[in-house]
Formats: sequence, C-alpha cells, structure tokens
Amino acid sequence: MHRRITGKLVIATHNPGKLAEMRELLAPYGIEAVSAGELGLGEPDETGDSFQANARIKAEAAAQAAQLPAFADDSGLAVDALNGAPGIYSARWAGETKDFGAAMAQIERLLQERGAMAPAQRSVHFVSALCVAWPDGHIEEVEARADGTLVWPPRGTAGFGYDPMFLPDGHDRTFGEMTSIEKHGLPPLGLGLSHRAKAFVKLAEICLAG
Repeated sequence: MHRRITGKLVIATHNPGKLAEMRELLAPYGIEAVSAGELGLGEPDETGDSFQANARIKAEAAAQAAQLPAFADDSGLAVDALNGAPGIYSARWAGETKDFGAAMAQIERLLQERGAMAPAQRSVHFVSALCVAWPDGHIEEVEARADGTLVWPPRGTAGFGYDPMFLPDGHDRTFGEMTSIEKHGLPPLGLGLSHRAKAFVKLAEICLAG
C-alpha cells in the first residue's frame, strides 16, 4: 500500500544543486522541505552497490535522525563505452573539491583511449533513484533514466555535475545549456527531460497525486 507524503519532508542531501532541483519539484505540492544540511544531519556512508541502495541508505538515515519522512536521490552518469562507469561513483570522480570539470575531462580521456569518438560510440544515460523513508520503516522507491550522447568540449554553464557534456536524445543543446525549467520542470512549464524529473513523476503518482 503506497503512502502519501504530507507535511514536512527532509531532503536528504548536502548537494546544493540537487537540493534546488528537489525543492522546485516539490513546490507545486505544498510540501514543506527542509534539507539534511539545514538540520545539521551527518552524511551516511554510501555503501550500497546500486543507485537504489544508496538512495535508501540516505533516506533511512535522515528519517531516523530527524524523525520525519525523508526524501533522497542517488544519481549518476553511466557511460556505455566505459562499462557503465562512473555509475554510482559519479560524485567520487569529482573528488573532495567537487571538480566536475576534471571528472568530465577524465571521462573524455578514457573515451579517446578507447577510440570512442563517433556519437554512436558515446552513448550514455543518467540514472536517478528516489527513495522516501518514514521513521516507522515504510519505504517508497522509484527509478528512471535519461538517455543521451556525450559531447566534447562541454557546453553551457547551467545545471551542475556532468550536465555540460550530456546531450539528451532528440535535442541539440546539452543539459548545461538548458534552463532548470526546461531540464527538469514538469509540463506544461518544462519538458521533464531529466532523469530526476522522470523519476519524480513516478514518485508523484504514488505519493503526491490526487
């Protein structure tokens, strides 16, 4: 039995980019969102072997610490020519300084070493796993992906992370060249293109709709 999200919700992230996107997605539903960072909650070790496992670890930790429902995302970039890397380690590739410029350069270097220069050899997808955990142990989970091609050099300064090198299928601008509304805003305002927006639509249907 699915459970509705009501009242206050903890967003279990210390990433300002993710926090901004999640708040925008939740705003139309009148959900009061407070971040784990604002509550002074620590970040649990992400020891899972999948996006879904890590999302659950973060949501459950925040729900128990705050004694409130908690919403967590675990997401990353999976490059087909690199056997799905960086995958669940996408943030770690940017290092402690969160230098995604260096992380993108590393991906490009690895692709060039493999001779993956043509668009057909540079297929990629973003994955977003969302989890809502309640203090009593109830869990709601969804997952979605956005498919595209990697471009080089990166284009655009909007978004965050690997957005400037991700060209979504069927479009001629990268996520880094799109406004936040275009990328993850839901129709009719936006296109709902991002992996997080697609996962959020699934979550809204079971926990927020109606």
